[in-house]
Amino acid sequence: MKEKVILAYSGGLDTTAIIPWLKENFDYEVICVCIDCGQAEELDGLEERAKFCGASKLYVLDVIDEFCDEYVMPCVKAHAVYENKYLLGTSMARPLIAKKLVEIARKEGATAICHGATGKGNDQIRFELGIKALAPDLKIIAAWRNEKWTMDSRESEIEYCKAHGIDLPFSADSSYSRDRNLWHISHEGLELEDPANEPNYEHLLVLGTTPEKAPDEPEYVTMTFEKGTPISINGEKMKVSDIIRKLNELGGKHGIGIVDIVENRVVGMKSRGVYETPGGTILYEAHQQLEELILDRETTTTKLDMGNKFAQIVYEGKWFTPLREAVQAFIESTQENVTGEVKFKLYKGNIIKAGTTSPYSLYNESIASFTTGDLYDHHDAEGFINLFGLSSKVRAMKQQEIEKNK
Repeated sequence: MKEKVILAYSGGLDTTAIIPWLKENFDYEVICVCIDCGQAEELDGLEERAKFCGASKLYVLDVIDEFCDEYVMPCVKAHAVYENKYLLGTSMARPLIAKKLVEIARKEGATAICHGATGKGNDQIRFELGIKALAPDLKIIAAWRNEKWTMDSRESEIEYCKAHGIDLPFSADSSYSRDRNLWHISHEGLELEDPANEPNYEHLLVLGTTPEKAPDEPEYVTMTFEKGTPISINGEKMKVSDIIRKLNELGGKHGIGIVDIVENRVVGMKSRGVYETPGGTILYEAHQQLEELILDRETTTTKLDMGNKFAQIVYEGKWFTPLREAVQAFIESTQENVTGEVKFKLYKGNIIKAGTTSPYSLYNESIASFTTGDLYDHHDAEGFINLFGLSSKVRAMKQQEIEKNK
């Protein structure tokens, strides 16, 4: 019997060309696996295409709820943002995809896993670190880095497919390189290759509109959270995946969550892309608004550091590591009291606060007001300032003494 290889399959030109390439160069039985993280219509017709191109089988695994509950929400709770802009839409899905590829490899008794990520991007790292952590015995075939891979353009891939009896309606015309899931969609290529160019939003946007074209009237939204997890929108209880769907609809309508970024890839180069994350942007902001009421100063400061660390871990594909588990455990411990209601309005790309409440709020009006109360006497500040600034004063006195003695 032939050895089996599991191919991470999207149905696009790259992974379609890889099917006959694997059979021709390695004599594998090719089993395609498509992981549904919310790609929507991109999944239409995949089974027929995979089998037509020579795959013996196609798995389509719906992991949307697992993706939202176990990968998205830890990032939301951490407020994990890479380089202060990127909400990790592609990054957070890759470890789950790697996990499912390994599960099917075990089920099928496969000896290898193949992916179609290019040799210049981050995804090759994320996929392969995940596979190595979960199944170090499995062989990994990175088609674009393999010496037997000779195709270097869409045109050459199309010609290769045609030579193997595969004549599908793929276009050689240039288009954006996109990655989509329930959380976001990313865009790279075309005019975005040059940071000097303004994005062609009329041509580019998929999930929403620009702020200029958003409605002229604001829309109020109320969300409730329980231990850091969203549980309802406008009084209607929903699971996390449905909350993200609803927020995507609202955010897209009002021009929320469009980010143009030049980011530093793990492999050392800079890349420019536009990300649409309408629902995610709202969810991050609403969660943070609630945390402002609840977390003390020291915890807030430390959590900011841990959030940045968590973003780096996820971006670099190091999900299946003790460090990710440890940082996530800290983050989870901060969420015990992050329960309450957040109200805001959406208006032309903006998320504007409209009131936040929590039974665990540390905001005390009698302390925060300008009047003197039982818990805070203005005069107490004098001694505190003297001690808090003592080291600065001693240093300044020493500097004066040195200058005087010169």
